[in-house]
Amino acid sequence: MVVGDVTTGTDVLIIGGGPGGYTAAIRAAQHGLDATLVERDAYGGTCLNYGCIPSKAMITATDIAHEARHAETMGIHADPTVDMRTLVEWKDGVVDQLTGGVEKLCKGNGVNLVEGTATFVDDETVRIAHGGEGQGSESIEFEHAIVATGSRPMELPGFDFADDRVWSSRDALDADEVPDELVVVGAGYIGMELSTTFAKAGADVTVVELLEDVLPSYEDDISRVVRNRATDLGIDFRFHESAIEWLASDDGDSIEVVTESEGGEETVLEADRVLVAVGREPVTDGLELEALDLATDDRGFIETDDRARTDLEHVFAIGDVAGEPMLAHKASAEGIVAAGVAAGEPAALDHQAIPAAVFTDPEIGTVGLTEAEAEDAGCDPVVGSFPLRASGRALSMDESEGFVRLVADAETEFLLGGQIVAPEASELIAEVGLAIEMGATLEDLAGTVHAHPTLSEAVMEAAENAQEQAIHTLNR
Repeated sequence: MVVGDVTTGTDVLIIGGGPGGYTAAIRAAQHGLDATLVERDAYGGTCLNYGCIPSKAMITATDIAHEARHAETMGIHADPTVDMRTLVEWKDGVVDQLTGGVEKLCKGNGVNLVEGTATFVDDETVRIAHGGEGQGSESIEFEHAIVATGSRPMELPGFDFADDRVWSSRDALDADEVPDELVVVGAGYIGMELSTTFAKAGADVTVVELLEDVLPSYEDDISRVVRNRATDLGIDFRFHESAIEWLASDDGDSIEVVTESEGGEETVLEADRVLVAVGREPVTDGLELEALDLATDDRGFIETDDRARTDLEHVFAIGDVAGEPMLAHKASAEGIVAAGVAAGEPAALDHQAIPAAVFTDPEIGTVGLTEAEAEDAGCDPVVGSFPLRASGRALSMDESEGFVRLVADAETEFLLGGQIVAPEASELIAEVGLAIEMGATLEDLAGTVHAHPTLSEAVMEAAENAQEQAIHTLNR
């Protein structure tokens, strides 16, 4: 112990105040445990401060501008401009309201809040270094620890986020102006969301992707709809190319991004900024996990079991630091389980009904198994789908590209998964997730009366299609 340290104790120590960490802290306190939450940056973590919430705020704003600008077919004529400084100020206000709410919720539930950086001393103690000159440190002894330190954007060799012209996703969300030309490296969900956002704000966007298509973790027909819409927005794609370096242009007002094809051919792309969105990596450096004799895998993630426990039964890891899928709601679910286990409850994780949403144009919502995954799992799947072009509500929104697809077990008709490409897919997928969680069948979904005209009717119609009883689309 450092001389002068103050030592306190707690039942559950949570390191990291993001969606997983603050949820775990509140639930632990609700279980009657003394919970201490340590956060070194901002309550709400990356999600509330630099990711989920600010990006969706900006997506919403640029969607409004784009829709107004392209509503001539409805008889609406407008030419709005995007004032980026005002947009960012509004976005920051949304973030401040939510992060302030997290702090109030923690205090209201009796969680002890500690600002500082936590480092493990041994498997029962952490040392907290407080920020600021003369703030010193303290030690906290714990019976249970929950590591919820999250993730950060991965850097690309030759593209240092310390350079003003090189953006991480966090930098892009704080931009004070729309670049005339933007190069985005990476066509995953972050790259595609931000590419779409800046294209709608008025930037000329070029996306560089090493693989053959956008959103490589999704099925081809899903990726195709998003790619085609992005192309309609004017986004240019350069597939099978990697970004190898960037250079300041001769005039000093712009940059040149050098890409290389699989065959070794180099191309120079002129831009004002380059946004690197090639993935995220777990944040474990500084924790001194070796003091716990706790190892990470080859990607830096902490391995856990179905109760969110590490190799040490009293130490848990949740959220991004515990591996894929790196989703805020998955982190929250794991935080609830970890707090329950620490309190002696029979809690365990069930990942089969964790949804994923991509806020592109159109949105993507998925949950459970795809048809191929169901086959790999030994099931005999039956698939039903419904195209948006047959949806009255979709057409009245001037949206006809996309679909709802449901995957069920052919013998029992239990729902196994769903994929939705549509406006508000992030909302629509909740019904499918609930159906899987509740053990619903195709008949349950098909027999549930849905309001008309709504997008949610497409879920009912897809279930009917799987039963070869569809009314508004031809049965397969």
